[in-house]
Amino acid sequence: MSYSIAQAAQRSGLSIDTLRYYERIGLVDPPARDSGGRRSYSEEDLGWLAFVTRLRTTGMPIRMMREFAQLRHRGDLTAGRRKQILVEHRNDVRARIAELQTSLEVLDYKIDHYAVVERDLEATA
Repeated sequence: MSYSIAQAAQRSGLSIDTLRYYERIGLVDPPARDSGGRRSYSEEDLGWLAFVTRLRTTGMPIRMMREFAQLRHRGDLTAGRRKQILVEHRNDVRARIAELQTSLEVLDYKIDHYAVVERDLEATA
């Protein structure tokens, strides 16, 4: 099955401009073209876009994503470096999650504190 750029954008959650930008910077391969010269995305293209979107959601810099994409083209001989990129990024993601968890705990504490303040004000009113 093939998808137009609009369909690929809808299925990937990315804008058409983002798809074109990712293509321009080498993050995604230029898709095949239909007989009218329009981009035609495959299931494999959409799978790669889903992976790239996950990397971006986790905060991987575009520069690292591009390196990963370039290594991917060079085949299995680059598996070690690709794995290293993902392991390092996973460590960064885990550190950010820990930071966010600490921040969430502070927010929870403050919310609980203000709930007590409100209760005390209602009791004295």
